[in-house]
Amino acid sequence: MPVSPAYRPDPRVQQLGGEFADPVAAADFPMTTLRFRNDRAAASVGLDTLTDAEWIAHFGRFEPLPGNLPQPLAQRYHGHQFRVYNPDLGDGRGFTFAQMREAGTGRLLELGTKGSGQTPWSRAGDGRLTLKGGVRELLATAMLEALGVPTSRSFSLIETGEQLTRGDEPSPTRSAVLVRLSHSHVRFGSFQRHAFFQSAERVGQLVDHVVEVYYPELADAADRPTALLQAVIGRAARLTARWMTAGFVHGVLNTDNMNITGESFDYGPYRFLPRNDPNFTAAYFDSSGLYSFGRQPETVFWNLQQLAGTFTLVTDQAGLIEALNSFGPAYRTELATALLARLGLTSRSAEADVALANAAFRGLASGGERLRWEPFFFDWFTGDEARALASLRGDIYAGEAFAEFRGLLKGFERERPERLADPYFAAAEPQELLYEEIESIWADIAERDDWTTLHAKLAAIETARTAYSLA
Repeated sequence: MPVSPAYRPDPRVQQLGGEFADPVAAADFPMTTLRFRNDRAAASVGLDTLTDAEWIAHFGRFEPLPGNLPQPLAQRYHGHQFRVYNPDLGDGRGFTFAQMREAGTGRLLELGTKGSGQTPWSRAGDGRLTLKGGVRELLATAMLEALGVPTSRSFSLIETGEQLTRGDEPSPTRSAVLVRLSHSHVRFGSFQRHAFFQSAERVGQLVDHVVEVYYPELADAADRPTALLQAVIGRAARLTARWMTAGFVHGVLNTDNMNITGESFDYGPYRFLPRNDPNFTAAYFDSSGLYSFGRQPETVFWNLQQLAGTFTLVTDQAGLIEALNSFGPAYRTELATALLARLGLTSRSAEADVALANAAFRGLASGGERLRWEPFFFDWFTGDEARALASLRGDIYAGEAFAEFRGLLKGFERERPERLADPYFAAAEPQELLYEEIESIWADIAERDDWTTLHAKLAAIETARTAYSLA
C-alpha cells in the first residue's frame, strides 16, 4: 500500500486560482539517487510506508500523490530584498507539490520543493539546487528543530545527476532536489504582489484563504485583516525570539522569506553563532550588516510593516498601527519565554523572567573567546549550578560577570529536571553546528562521496533533540 491510513490529502491551494499560482512540471532529471528521507516527518502525514522506489517516484519524479494536487503549483509573489522592492520574484526553482493533514493535530501541512526545475518565475535561472545547498538545509532544519525553533522540516533529498555552475562556489558542482514539509508557503511577499497591482479584491481573497485555512479561530473576526496581522505578529515575535536564543542568523530575511504561519524556512547562507556577537552576519554579500544577528528583531518588524501596508487596501490603518505597536512587547515576552525554555526553567513572573534573560545575555556578552553560544545553554540546562560550575567553562561562570545571573537563577524552579539524566548531558560538550563543521561534512561528500559523516551528525543532532525535548 503506497500510503498509510494516516494520509489525509487536502489540497486547498488550488482554490485560490490562477492569479496566485501557476501549474508547472518538474524537471526530468538524469538520475534520482535517494540521499535522505525523513521517516519521522513522513509518519506525521502518513507517507512513511512508501518504499524507496515509491518515494523516489513521488519526490524525485514528482508523480502526484493519491487524491492530491494533479500538477505542482509555482506560487506568485513579490518582495523586498535587502529592502529594495523586487516585482520579478515567484517560485523560480520550487513549487507546492501536495497538501495534507497532520496526524493527531489536523493541521494542514504542505510539501514544497527546492531545485525541482524551471518555472515561469525562474528569471533565466536554471531552477536547480546544488547538492551542497541541500545538505546545508538538512543540517539547518535538524538543528533548529532540536533547539525548539519553529521550522520547516527537510523531508527528502535526492541527488539528480547534473553538473551545475555557480559563481559563489567551486563549479561544476553536483545537483539535488529537496522537499520540505511546512505549515505554509504563503509569504509576506504573496500579499505584496497583489498590493503592487492595487488589487484589493485579491488581497482580500488571500486574507480570507489564510484565515480559513491557517487561522480558523479568526473566522468570525469583525476585521479579518487586522486580526490576521495581529496573529502573524505574535507568530513572528515567537519565531524571532527562538532564532535569537538558538544563536541563529538566517542571513537573508527578505519579505519573500517570511511566511504567515511563523515558521523559518529557505536556508541559504545561514550561520549559527560561535559566540555572542550582535554584528555577526551569515551572508558574505551582506556588507552593511543589515541582516546581522542583533538586527534580526528590527528586520522582522520592518517586514511586518510591509505586510501591514498591503492590508491598507482592505481595512483601516488605525487598527493595523495598533497591531504593529504590539510587536515590541510581544517580542520581549517571547524572548524571556524562549530563554527559559532553553535553560529548562519554569516562568516565575514577567519581571523576573525578563531580568534573568537580560542577565544571561550580559553574561554571554562578557564571556570572551572561550564562551561559545551553545555550550552556555548546555551547561546551565535545568539551572543546575553545580553542574555548570564543574563544566569546562566553570571558571567563567564562577566569575563576577555571571554573579547576577547566578543570584537570579536561585528564584526559578527547574522544568522537567529528569531530562538531565539523559546520556546526552553526560558529555563535556553539546552538539553545535558551526560553519567549519558543515564545510568538513561537505568535503567528505564532495571529495570521497562519503555520507557517513553527514548521517552521523544528523543522528547526533537527533540525540540532542530528544534530550532537550523543547517542542
